[in-house]
Amino acid sequence: MVTNPGFPSPPRASRVLRTALAAVVAAALIALLALLGQSPARAAAAPEAAAPNAGTGYWHTSGRDILDSANQPVRIAGVNWFGFETSNDVVHGLWSRDYKSMIDQMKSLGYNTIRLPYSDDILKPGTMPNSINFYNMNQDLQGLTSLQVMDKIVDYAGSIGMRVILDRHRPDAGGQTALWYTSSVPESTWIADLKALATRYANNPAVVGIDLHNEPHDPACWGCGDTTIDWRLAAERAGNAVLSVNPNLLIFVEGIQTFNGTSGWWGGNLMGAGQYPVQLSVANRVVYSAHDYATSVAQQTWFTDPTFPANMPAVWDKYWGYLFKQNIAPVWVGEFGTTLQSTTDQQWLKALVNYMLPTSGNGGDSFSWTFWSWNPDSGDTGGILKDDWQTVDTVKDGYLASIKAPGFGGTGTGTGGTSSGTSSGTSSGTSSGTTSGTSSGTSSGTSAGTSSGTTNGTSSGTSSGTSSGTSSGTSSGTIGGTGSAGCTASLHVDNQWDAGFTATVTVTAGASAIHGWKVAWTWPGAQQETSAWSATVQQTGTSVTATNLTYNGALPAAGSTTFGFQATSSGAFTAPTLTCTAS
Repeated sequence: MVTNPGFPSPPRASRVLRTALAAVVAAALIALLALLGQSPARAAAAPEAAAPNAGTGYWHTSGRDILDSANQPVRIAGVNWFGFETSNDVVHGLWSRDYKSMIDQMKSLGYNTIRLPYSDDILKPGTMPNSINFYNMNQDLQGLTSLQVMDKIVDYAGSIGMRVILDRHRPDAGGQTALWYTSSVPESTWIADLKALATRYANNPAVVGIDLHNEPHDPACWGCGDTTIDWRLAAERAGNAVLSVNPNLLIFVEGIQTFNGTSGWWGGNLMGAGQYPVQLSVANRVVYSAHDYATSVAQQTWFTDPTFPANMPAVWDKYWGYLFKQNIAPVWVGEFGTTLQSTTDQQWLKALVNYMLPTSGNGGDSFSWTFWSWNPDSGDTGGILKDDWQTVDTVKDGYLASIKAPGFGGTGTGTGGTSSGTSSGTSSGTSSGTTSGTSSGTSSGTSAGTSSGTTNGTSSGTSSGTSSGTSSGTSSGTIGGTGSAGCTASLHVDNQWDAGFTATVTVTAGASAIHGWKVAWTWPGAQQETSAWSATVQQTGTSVTATNLTYNGALPAAGSTTFGFQATSSGAFTAPTLTCTAS
């Protein structure tokens, strides 16, 4: 997603991070348990996936099949774990969990692949992650750059039999783009960074391929021949560059928004791929990728068709399913998700799962997929995990049970890690919780998307588009920042849309170490905090206070930490004046 799936609709007002205040309390409880030497309960997860029987070595394609190095069919059945594409420069949730515990839990639930969105920012020298909790967790990540943290995730996932797809989600952490380049991140940088990653993982088959760019949309075209906007030609240039340094990788190519006047989700329109296929210098490397979403992301005309949901298989056939069913190429549904709060969304997900279900007609291989998302902080979809980053949404996970696939053999010697987390819910009903942020759209389709990051765990999660291919939402710089009682605080608006925004507050100790902190401010306008993370935030009238949690109160001299929140807003935004008091 942008930290947005696609569709002519307004950008998802960010697959806005929606960590509820209850999650903050849960995080504090987790930290308290850690102090007491206890650990969260192990997830009451689904049965382990079947013993690995495929997936060895590097993969290639044959017709609609993805095959391993021994020519056995493999099927990707995984989750998106976003964050590297945001201003956190690292996967989200590491403020609450150890990364190995998180990956162990994914595997225990029957997922075999992780799609890792990233922005080109993490390839800039010295880019460091933020929002990682090192207290009794993630200790082997201390001092590492964002790329080195990615190495750790890839290595551990591979060691336990999972695979990774790297997803160039956006040129920088600022937001999703229609095309694969911008004025500040030209095509040459895009290709150079793709080659750098392909080289970095050239001897690690845990990385099976690269998704070249997330959700191209208008004015991107397919087969028009204009090299500045023809996504198919750009994918060929980039794919060949990747294969020139690592010929073993799969090249995942997403669709666009509009082909011959017919629009769909951003990245979900592959109608032109049959007539204008992506042709690479190394044969049998192309996997086409589609994104598909429900009404919690944006409306589409097919949702209001009187025959819905019976009309959906024909919709999917038209946009991308034909490539698989006609044995042209493999199709990977790289993103699909929903909050499951409406009957329409429940019917949509059930229909999509049935469509992707391995059958004698589709072949035992069937469609590959990665669900959006593992993270709970995607505002218009939520995640497999609930807001505490521990508990499994068993209703949502249960919908996917019939299309999960066996894991693969390990690729390395990763160590440590146990699966923590809990599972709650029942196999029927709808998922609970609320989403912060909104998404809108039109029948001409747009894509919603991915996580547009914020620090300390937010994802500005979605961007939708309009039929003209524009997206809404802006980011602003650091604002506010005062304090004389042992600490200072500054506020940065990470993402802003018509009805609200997400922000990060940085708390910095003064010349002496501090044991705790409280930040206070008064809204000058009609803002209302709706959720927060990494602090206990309370609002009374226009007055707001934020106090540290157990794990982030103590700061050394000149040391800093961050917390984040989401708020509703109306009218022009005016920065508040922050005061910080240390204890």
